[in-house]
Amino acid sequence: MVVFLFVFRTVPLKSIEVQLEVRDHVATVVSTLNYENKEDKPLEAVFVFPLPGDAAVCHFSATIGQTQIVAEVKEKQQAREEYDDALSSGQQAFLLEESEQSPDIFSLSVGSLPPGESASIRLEYVIELAVQADDGLRFCLPAVLNPRYEPQERVGSGVQVTSVPASLVPYSLSFSARVSSPRPVSKVESSCSLDPLQYLNTEQTQATVKLAAGHKFDRDVELLIYYKDAHQPTAVVEAGQASAKPGTLMGDPVVMLSLYPEFPQSVMSSVASCGEFVLLLDRSGSMDCLTNDSEGQETRISSARDTLLLLLKSLPMGCYFNIYSFGDSYEHIFPKSVKYSQKTMVKALKKVAVMDADLGGTEILEPLKHIYSQPCIPNQPRQLFVFTDGEVSNTKEVINLVKKNSGSHRCFSFGIGEGSSSALINGLAKEGGGHAQFITGTDRMQPKVMQSLRFALQPAVEDISVTWDLPKGVSVTALSPPITTLFQGQRSLVYASAHWTEFRCSRGLCDAEVQLGRSSLSEPAPLQSQN
Repeated sequence: MVVFLFVFRTVPLKSIEVQLEVRDHVATVVSTLNYENKEDKPLEAVFVFPLPGDAAVCHFSATIGQTQIVAEVKEKQQAREEYDDALSSGQQAFLLEESEQSPDIFSLSVGSLPPGESASIRLEYVIELAVQADDGLRFCLPAVLNPRYEPQERVGSGVQVTSVPASLVPYSLSFSARVSSPRPVSKVESSCSLDPLQYLNTEQTQATVKLAAGHKFDRDVELLIYYKDAHQPTAVVEAGQASAKPGTLMGDPVVMLSLYPEFPQSVMSSVASCGEFVLLLDRSGSMDCLTNDSEGQETRISSARDTLLLLLKSLPMGCYFNIYSFGDSYEHIFPKSVKYSQKTMVKALKKVAVMDADLGGTEILEPLKHIYSQPCIPNQPRQLFVFTDGEVSNTKEVINLVKKNSGSHRCFSFGIGEGSSSALINGLAKEGGGHAQFITGTDRMQPKVMQSLRFALQPAVEDISVTWDLPKGVSVTALSPPITTLFQGQRSLVYASAHWTEFRCSRGLCDAEVQLGRSSLSEPAPLQSQN
């Protein structure tokens, strides 16, 4: 799963097995890491790897011989002390930690593994899958964890990561996926070689697929999953745990409602297009790396430049714009945002075309502070577009700054190249009320850029309401906060727990109604069980 490691001795990792289960729009990932100590003395190793920043880790256990150890969640300092105490007394111990600076970096410490002994580590997490411009759901298993740049005042405080070439990774990967949905699965695509898709029922609502044999660690394992009738609302019910007490979160069923609206063209054409577009380009040294580990690929800065040029040529006439770039310092093309015209566009295109990865480190905070200090233009909503490989260690600090200023703008982020920080890219978009995209090549760059621009040019849907039409004796309690923003082509999920007093049901109806200007749309979503 990773090609960047920080280790104390020879890495005893032998193989990784990954099982992916996708239920409509949510994925459960189970990774089993198999270790073997071939040394003649006990061994400790630290394995550093990426997880999606918005993933929820729900299980961590270790099996040594016939003994299984299930992890407990503890305060970080207490967990470290207990781990160190176990090692000093000669006991076997395992420690899983999230980075304090970035929620998408985890380190796994495997301590005091005896000579000749094997151990299996099981890690399970859950994540919502993002919808792409072509309606596909994207799952990515990172093949790289890029070393993160630390601001000068924080040097030495983050997780240390040193690179190992992909071709020299000493362990194998097996990967399989099972997909189920109320709608038929139309296809599953990947940049990696897959075995043929296997359907499990005649309705084609369940299917399995595996990574073809011989996969090399030269790229991320990316799956794109496509359903028929992608814009039709769906509601999936998952049964509660049989061992849990009824009336509790784990004991009651949970409903997931998926909203992925498609508004009539007549409604969208009536919406005025305007705004102030501020484009922020990462020109740090790491942007000179290749977008992935394959030979012949373009560099990250080249991909970011092409993305920025395409966006620049697509802005609507009459809007306002400016372009910033940053590294150790930052620059801007215009002193303040200017009106978009043929003259200003040509000037900006010439400047962007010669931008290179020549500004040093990744000091993104200062240009963001400067942008936010500029007064907004009346009747021109500010839209911030960020293009970066995300190689920073102060991820939480950057996201908090965007969150603090979320009332004055929307933020759209582009992760350039494999290994870009999902925590930073997704976090910027989430807190800025925008949308995140990941660009690892030129194959799907144009639709992704145009999708984000469409989102920026349309207003947020307002007056969203969800009503439940359920049988007598059945009720639901909302588990997720109310939806505040909804764009055409952007999916939102609503979670609720179900309760019943008379009987168990597997069918019902949920109705979602949204308001856009003077138009309203309402669509029902039948409830279906997914046990």
